[in-house]
Amino acid sequence: MSELERLRGEVAAADRAILAAANRRLELVREIKAHKERNGVGFVDPDQERRLIEALQRENPGPLSDAGVRELYERILELVKREL
Repeated sequence: MSELERLRGEVAAADRAILAAANRRLELVREIKAHKERNGVGFVDPDQERRLIEALQRENPGPLSDAGVRELYERILELVKREL
């Protein structure tokens, strides 16, 4: 196996892990949404979204930049809301 094939294999494995994590996140958010609906609480919480992104930026070891973390999670949050 060439170095390129090995690296592509590792990227493919990382992509599968990202996909699994995204699907799991969507399942959990569906549970949160159902809980909030049962308790008369609005679903979208901009303050929580801001806190999430800020916490992830603090915990990010890089090389993804803070701006990259913000953009990634803004897209994830947008996608999850659309999928529900």
